[in-house]
Amino acid sequence: MAFQPDYRYGAAPGWGRTAAVDAAAIDAGLRAYMLRVYNWMASGLLLTAIVAYAIASIPEVSALFYTTVRTPRGLSVAPTIPGYIAMFAPLAFILVLSFGINRMSKTTAQALFWVFAAVMGASLSSIFVVYTKTSVASTFFATSAMFAAMSIWGYTTKSDLSRMGSIVMMGIIGLVIVSLINMFLQSPMMAFIIGAVGVVLFCLLTAFDTQRIKNDFIEYSYAEGTEEAGKRSVMDALGLYLNFINIFQFLMQFMGTRNQD
Repeated sequence: MAFQPDYRYGAAPGWGRTAAVDAAAIDAGLRAYMLRVYNWMASGLLLTAIVAYAIASIPEVSALFYTTVRTPRGLSVAPTIPGYIAMFAPLAFILVLSFGINRMSKTTAQALFWVFAAVMGASLSSIFVVYTKTSVASTFFATSAMFAAMSIWGYTTKSDLSRMGSIVMMGIIGLVIVSLINMFLQSPMMAFIIGAVGVVLFCLLTAFDTQRIKNDFIEYSYAEGTEEAGKRSVMDALGLYLNFINIFQFLMQFMGTRNQD
C-alpha cells in the first residue's frame, strides 16, 4: 500500500501560498481601484468649486445667473432663467449617466462626468453669492473631515451595512418629501431639522457606498484598464461625489454666514 500525504490537518502544498497570493493581488487591485475612484471624485469636486467661484466672482457672468430682488425681508438674490436652468441641469446628467452607462463607452462616461461636474459648479455658484467665502471654506473643510471619517469607517468596518443602506434610502425619500412641504410652509424649525437629518443620512450613505464599492470590487474584480473598470469607477465616484455635495449643502444651513448679515 502506497502512503499518500495526509492533508486532513493542514492545507495541501502550495494551497496556502496560492490563496495568500490571490488575496494580496485582490487587495492591491482594490487599493488601486479605490484610489482611482477617490481621484475622480476629488477632481470633480475641484472642477465644481472652480466653476462655482468663477461664476460668482465675475460680475458680468454672475449677472447672467442671478439678480437682486426686493422682498418683504429686504434685498435678496434670485436666479434668472439661466440660473434656474443651471439649478436643474445636473439632474439630467445624473439620469443619463445612471440609465445609459451600459450603452456608453468609457470615454463617453468620463467626458459626461466632467461636464456634469462643471454644470454642478454653475448650479452651486449661488453659495458663493449668498454666503461669505470664509464660511464656505470652513464648511468645506468640515464636510471633508466628516466625509473622510465615514468613508474610512465604511471601508474598514466588519459589520454588514447593507441593511442600513436600505433604511437610509427610505429616509432620504422621506427627507425630500418633507423638504418639498417646507417650501410652502417656510418653517425655520422644520428647516433646521431637515438640515440635521440630511447631514446624518448622507454621512451614513457615504459609509454604505464605500463598503458597497469595496465589496463589489472583491466580488467582480474588475480588470485594470478595461471598459468595465473605467465605467464603474466613474459611477462609483459619482455616488461619493453626490454624498459629499449633499453633506456640504446641508451643513451650510448651520455654518453658512450670509454676505448681507
